[in-house]
Amino acid sequence: MSPLVIDVHSAVDLRDVVHRAVQAIAEGQLVAFPTETVYNLAVSALNEDAVERLLRVKGRESAGPLTLAIKSVDDALDYVPVFSGLGQRLARRCWPGPVTLVFRDDHPDSLLKRLPPRVQQVVLPQQTVGLRVPAHPLILDVLRLIPGPLALSSANRRGCRAAVTGDEVVAELGDEVDLVLNDGRCQFAQQSSVVRVDGNEMEVIRAGVVSAETLGRLSSMLILFVCTGNTCRSPMAETICRRLLAEKLHCRDEELEDRGVVISSAGTSAGEGGGATTEAMEIMTEMGMDLGGHATQPVNDRLIKHADVIFTMTRGHRHALLARWPDAANRTYLLSPDEMDVADPIGGPRELYRRCAEQIQTAIRQRLDELTFPESSK
Repeated sequence: MSPLVIDVHSAVDLRDVVHRAVQAIAEGQLVAFPTETVYNLAVSALNEDAVERLLRVKGRESAGPLTLAIKSVDDALDYVPVFSGLGQRLARRCWPGPVTLVFRDDHPDSLLKRLPPRVQQVVLPQQTVGLRVPAHPLILDVLRLIPGPLALSSANRRGCRAAVTGDEVVAELGDEVDLVLNDGRCQFAQQSSVVRVDGNEMEVIRAGVVSAETLGRLSSMLILFVCTGNTCRSPMAETICRRLLAEKLHCRDEELEDRGVVISSAGTSAGEGGGATTEAMEIMTEMGMDLGGHATQPVNDRLIKHADVIFTMTRGHRHALLARWPDAANRTYLLSPDEMDVADPIGGPRELYRRCAEQIQTAIRQRLDELTFPESSK
């Protein structure tokens, strides 16, 4: 019998498409989902019989591994309860998206232990698990409505090219699939990148959509300083931090990115592309640092999502950030460990700027002793 093919573009209500897919998954059927990479065959990872069928269709009767599709970074903690700093960075920056992260399965509280035995064999053949949060709304909506993860594999037979359209899925697999959600050609039309994360070390197993070079940049630690206009306090903090960290790591300021650390600053009410105040530049020059090339930028979604640690000058700045980005609460701190605000020197004499810079420098020295840096920087 031919598979049921739903043309997503012609659907009157996408919620009906999602509910039909949820029903199919619940009944143990094999569903071909579009993703941003290629079409994937999916079944419930809690259904041992459905997983066996998926393996038969793929021609993979023995070893896996199958990837587990989950709905969010927070969901990943159920399966890998302890994320290294590197694992957190890559998950936060790459998901949802075309990257599969492979982690060791060695935590006694992992929900992986509750998967059916046969499913564990094909998901964890080498005591590692591949997790992915796809960036396609259909599969994400389904994941939010079903218990547990989906077991995924590209929609093709072993040794054949992965399907990148719904029509290719039907031509390749025919009636061996129950439901095909046809959303046309996939955005990238190539496989996801696969990265093994072991503590704070990574290995690119397959450079797919995201290149190894880009993955290397995404693995860098980002320290972000935030004030109001990004013209004096936060750029001074950025410059001072860069110098102090370079001294700590025994390298030059310009070598920090090669050591896996990026330092930046932004403002809650900043414009784009302005410069630092004259007084801030002069004080930095007195301290042997250069602020002449600074360009202001506003705080935005990307900076907050990518930042590993965010230091604000005042409590007000922290409250403003968390009102908009509450998920960043566990990464956002007042710069001064003694909980003192760094007051705005704007409009004041140079001596006020000097005291401000000294307060920032003292606080950063303390904060740097509290942070753990990437392995590449040690």
